[in-house]
This record gives sequence, C-alpha cells and structure tokens, in this order.
Amino acid sequence: MPVVFIPHGGGPWPFVETGFPPADVDDLKRYLRSVPEVAPRRPRALLVISAHWEAAAPSVMSSPRPPMLYDYYGFPPESYRITWPAPGDPQLAGHVEAVLRQAGFQTGDDPARGYDHGTFVPLKVAYPAADIPVVQLSLIEGLDPAQHLALGRALAPLRDEDIFIIGSGMTFHNLRIFRDPRSAPIAETFDAWLRETMALEPAGRAEALTRWASAPAARLAHPREEHLIPLMVATGAARDDAARLAYNNTFAGLRLSAFHFGES
Repeated sequence: MPVVFIPHGGGPWPFVETGFPPADVDDLKRYLRSVPEVAPRRPRALLVISAHWEAAAPSVMSSPRPPMLYDYYGFPPESYRITWPAPGDPQLAGHVEAVLRQAGFQTGDDPARGYDHGTFVPLKVAYPAADIPVVQLSLIEGLDPAQHLALGRALAPLRDEDIFIIGSGMTFHNLRIFRDPRSAPIAETFDAWLRETMALEPAGRAEALTRWASAPAARLAHPREEHLIPLMVATGAARDDAARLAYNNTFAGLRLSAFHFGES
C-alpha cells in the first residue's frame, strides 16, 4: 500500500457553510475524493494518524464501533450531527500495538476514543460509504519530529499487509493569524521550503524534517507543530519511497500541500 499525507481543512468545512471560498472548498473536496484511487486495491483497513490526538505513548483506538468526537467549536448546530459510521478494528489495533512494541515503543489503547475531525471530516469525503475498517493512532506528547519519523518507520511493515496509512494534518496551521492578510506570504514561504524538502532523497528529507523549526517562517506557520507531525509519521512509513506532490492549492487564501509515497 502507498502512504499519504493529506490536509484536512478547517472544522466541518465540507458539510456546513463556513465562509471559505467555494472554489477552494471544491478543489480540496476534489482532491480528497481522489485519495482512494491511490491504493492499487481495496485496503484491508485505514490507519489514520490525526493531528488531533496526542498521548503519552502512541495509542490506538480499539473500539469496534468508534463514536464521533466533535472536537471543534463555534460552528452551526448541524456540525454536531455529522455521522461517519466506519467500523473500527480491535484486532488490527492490537496488531499495531504489537508492531510498535517490537520496535521499542511503549503503547496504549483507548476503547472509548471516537473519530476526531482530523479523521472523519476528510475521510467522509474520501470514503463516504464508511465501509472500510479504520484505526486511529495518536501522536506522542512532546511532538518530537525524529521520534515520529521512527514511529512511521516502525509502522512501515503494515503496508505489506494492505493497511493504507494516512497522515492527516495541515502544512499551515496558525489560528492566531488565520484570515489575517499577513498569513498568506507566511504559508507560501513555509510551503515552498516543505515542497523542496520533500523532493530530497529519503535520508536528506528525513534529516531536514527533523530540523523543520529552523525553516523559513516555520514557527509563524506552526506556532505548535501538531498539524505538521503527521507528515513525519507518513514520511517514516514511506521508507525509501519518493514523495509526490499530490495537491498544492490555497484554502482560505493559505497555501497547502499533500504528499503521496509509493504510488504504483
């Protein structure tokens, strides 16, 4: 299976009126609908690393029927009635834990955890039938980039078991200057660096990502890096596969990118 890093947009943007430019909404929807075509065959399951879950140790969602977790605020009432009833996969969750423990990670599981909007928003667009099992895996508190590259490398063997690994975040995430005219050139600057970095050979790519905070406009684009770290996990899981820039457009005036690895 390939590996992808996707932008999940802002809040419940595809399903309620959020004020985002319609052309931007349509473009991101169009891209997300294309994501299932990246897999050469129907995946056994989706393993999603979302920006919206952090734990002391990498933790898996282990419910067979995960609930919805509406982890956004200030949106219309219908935003809190969105459903996406994809099944969980407790057996896979346990297997993910075993794979990570074998690589030296301590792990955890959360049987009560629901799908956060980093998962259900983009995947409701990509997989509206909600008929493929999904397991979410948390980030690790502290958000160390090298640790998350290693986490991804530990997950890489799952690709050979028809598990489609999806990192869900954003290449720009600074809500303090969102909709501020100053944000657009910041997003452009950081995204340009990121595109150049992802085009490097695998060792150079990984090394540069560990130093992401020294990139131009890095801390203006990501005052806190939880939305960037899923890219580290995806890049680690890619092993030596080249990255392809699969989406590069603006959303609410901000430059965003998606990267795919290991496409056939």
